[in-house]
Amino acid sequence: MKIRTGIGYDVHKLAENRTLTIGGIVIPHEKGSLGHSDGDVLIHAICDALLGAANLRDIGFHFPDTSAEYKGIDSKILLKKVVKLIRKKGFEISNIDSTIVLQKPKVKDFIPQMKEILAETLHIPVNDISIKATTTENLGFAGREEGIAAYASVLIYLQ
Repeated sequence: MKIRTGIGYDVHKLAENRTLTIGGIVIPHEKGSLGHSDGDVLIHAICDALLGAANLRDIGFHFPDTSAEYKGIDSKILLKKVVKLIRKKGFEISNIDSTIVLQKPKVKDFIPQMKEILAETLHIPVNDISIKATTTENLGFAGREEGIAAYASVLIYLQ
Protein backbone atom coordinates (compact mmCIF):
# COMPACT_ATOMS: atom_id res chain seq x y z
CA MET A 1 0.00 0.00 0.00
CA LYS A 2 1.37 3.42 -0.97
CA ILE A 3 0.80 6.07 1.72
CA ARG A 4 1.66 9.75 1.78
CA THR A 5 1.52 12.50 4.36
CA GLY A 6 0.86 16.19 3.89
CA ILE A 7 1.10 19.29 6.04
CA GLY A 8 -0.98 22.42 5.58
CA TYR A 9 -0.88 25.86 7.17
CA ASP A 10 -3.02 28.93 6.67
CA VAL A 11 -3.40 32.31 8.31
CA HIS A 12 -5.88 35.16 7.89
CA LYS A 13 -6.11 38.60 9.34
CA LEU A 14 -9.09 39.25 11.63
CA ALA A 15 -11.18 42.32 10.87
CA GLU A 16 -14.34 44.05 12.07
CA ASN A 17 -17.55 43.54 10.07
CA ARG A 18 -16.46 40.17 8.70
CA THR A 19 -17.86 36.69 9.28
CA LEU A 20 -15.75 34.20 11.23
CA THR A 21 -16.02 30.89 9.41
CA ILE A 22 -13.98 27.97 10.75
CA GLY A 23 -14.39 24.37 9.69
CA GLY A 24 -17.38 25.21 7.55
CA ILE A 25 -19.44 26.86 10.26
CA VAL A 26 -20.03 30.49 11.21
CA ILE A 27 -18.89 31.28 14.73
CA PRO A 28 -20.34 34.34 16.48
CA HIS A 29 -17.60 36.92 17.09
CA GLU A 30 -17.06 40.65 16.63
CA LYS A 31 -14.24 39.97 14.15
CA GLY A 32 -14.01 37.67 11.17
CA SER A 33 -11.46 36.38 8.69
CA LEU A 34 -10.30 38.72 5.97
CA GLY A 35 -9.74 36.76 2.80
CA HIS A 36 -10.55 36.47 -0.89
CA SER A 37 -12.84 33.50 -0.19
CA ASP A 38 -14.77 33.06 3.06
CA GLY A 39 -11.41 32.98 4.89
CA ASP A 40 -11.88 29.55 6.48
CA VAL A 41 -8.33 28.89 7.71
CA LEU A 42 -9.06 25.34 8.84
CA ILE A 43 -10.41 24.21 5.50
CA HIS A 44 -7.60 26.02 3.66
CA ALA A 45 -4.98 24.24 5.78
CA ILE A 46 -6.67 20.88 5.11
CA CYS A 47 -6.77 21.64 1.36
CA ASP A 48 -3.06 22.42 1.33
CA ALA A 49 -2.23 19.28 3.31
CA LEU A 50 -4.23 17.09 0.92
CA LEU A 51 -2.79 18.74 -2.18
CA GLY A 52 0.74 18.46 -0.82
CA ALA A 53 0.33 14.80 0.07
CA ALA A 54 -0.84 14.05 -3.47
CA ASN A 55 1.94 16.20 -4.99
CA LEU A 56 -0.60 18.57 -6.55
CA ARG A 57 1.00 21.91 -5.56
CA ASP A 58 -1.03 24.20 -3.25
CA ILE A 59 -4.38 25.88 -2.79
CA GLY A 60 -3.20 29.16 -4.35
CA PHE A 61 -2.18 27.35 -7.52
CA HIS A 62 -5.61 25.77 -7.98
CA PHE A 63 -7.75 28.60 -6.61
CA PRO A 64 -5.83 31.90 -7.03
CA ASP A 65 -6.90 34.89 -4.95
CA THR A 66 -6.70 36.97 -8.13
CA SER A 67 -9.63 35.10 -9.68
CA ALA A 68 -13.11 36.61 -9.47
CA GLU A 69 -14.47 33.04 -9.65
CA TYR A 70 -13.32 32.42 -6.06
CA LYS A 71 -14.25 35.79 -4.55
CA GLY A 72 -16.30 35.08 -1.42
CA ILE A 73 -16.59 31.37 -2.24
CA ASP A 74 -17.58 28.88 0.45
CA SER A 75 -14.36 27.00 1.26
CA LYS A 76 -16.28 23.71 1.46
CA ILE A 77 -16.64 23.99 -2.33
CA LEU A 78 -12.86 24.31 -2.65
CA LEU A 79 -12.40 21.30 -0.36
CA LYS A 80 -14.76 19.21 -2.51
CA LYS A 81 -12.72 20.15 -5.59
CA VAL A 82 -9.49 19.17 -3.82
CA VAL A 83 -10.96 15.79 -2.88
CA LYS A 84 -11.90 15.21 -6.53
CA LEU A 85 -8.33 16.05 -7.56
CA ILE A 86 -6.71 13.62 -5.14
CA ARG A 87 -9.24 10.88 -5.89
CA LYS A 88 -8.57 11.35 -9.62
CA LYS A 89 -4.98 10.31 -8.81
CA GLY A 90 -6.33 7.25 -6.96
CA PHE A 91 -5.88 8.50 -3.38
CA GLU A 92 -8.24 8.18 -0.44
CA ILE A 93 -8.07 10.00 2.90
CA SER A 94 -7.03 7.93 5.89
CA ASN A 95 -7.15 10.64 8.55
CA ILE A 96 -6.76 14.35 9.29
CA ASP A 97 -5.27 15.96 12.38
CA SER A 98 -5.62 19.72 12.72
CA THR A 99 -5.13 22.62 15.10
CA ILE A 100 -6.83 26.02 15.11
CA VAL A 101 -4.78 28.85 16.67
CA LEU A 102 -6.69 31.86 18.00
CA GLN A 103 -7.04 33.78 21.24
CA LYS A 104 -10.78 34.45 21.03
CA PRO A 105 -13.43 33.22 20.72
CA LYS A 106 -13.16 29.83 22.37
CA VAL A 107 -14.18 27.27 19.75
CA LYS A 108 -14.12 23.96 21.64
CA ASP A 109 -17.92 23.74 21.75
CA PHE A 110 -18.07 24.12 17.95
CA ILE A 111 -15.56 21.34 17.18
CA PRO A 112 -18.10 18.45 17.04
CA GLN A 113 -20.15 20.37 14.47
CA MET A 114 -17.02 21.22 12.45
CA LYS A 115 -16.08 17.54 12.40
CA GLU A 116 -19.56 16.55 11.19
CA ILE A 117 -19.49 19.10 8.36
CA LEU A 118 -15.97 18.15 7.30
CA ALA A 119 -16.79 14.43 7.39
CA GLU A 120 -19.82 15.04 5.18
CA THR A 121 -17.84 17.23 2.79
CA LEU A 122 -14.92 14.78 2.56
CA HIS A 123 -17.06 11.61 2.59
CA ILE A 124 -15.00 10.09 5.42
CA PRO A 125 -15.97 8.98 8.95
CA VAL A 126 -16.08 11.63 11.70
CA ASN A 127 -13.65 9.51 13.73
CA ASP A 128 -11.02 10.06 11.03
CA ILE A 129 -10.97 13.81 11.71
CA SER A 130 -9.25 15.40 14.69
CA ILE A 131 -9.64 19.12 15.41
CA LYS A 132 -7.94 20.82 18.31
CA ALA A 133 -7.83 24.48 19.29
CA THR A 134 -5.24 26.45 21.19
CA THR A 135 -4.38 30.00 22.16
CA THR A 136 -0.94 31.57 22.08
CA GLU A 137 -1.18 32.88 25.66
CA ASN A 138 -1.61 36.43 24.29
CA LEU A 139 1.64 36.21 22.28
CA GLY A 140 2.05 37.07 18.60
CA PHE A 141 -0.58 38.07 16.05
CA ALA A 142 -3.04 35.41 17.23
CA GLY A 143 -2.58 36.41 20.86
CA ARG A 144 -3.19 40.06 20.02
CA GLU A 145 -6.35 38.95 18.15
CA GLU A 146 -5.01 40.32 14.87
CA GLY A 147 -5.25 37.00 13.07
CA ILE A 148 -6.12 33.33 13.10
CA ALA A 149 -4.08 30.35 11.94
CA ALA A 150 -4.60 26.65 11.37
CA TYR A 151 -2.36 23.63 10.85
CA ALA A 152 -3.38 20.33 9.29
CA SER A 153 -1.65 17.01 8.82
CA VAL A 154 -3.16 14.33 6.59
CA LEU A 155 -2.49 10.74 5.69
CA ILE A 156 -3.65 9.55 2.29
CA TYR A 157 -3.25 6.18 0.61
CA LEU A 158 -3.32 4.89 -2.93
CA GLN A 159 -6.53 2.99 -3.55
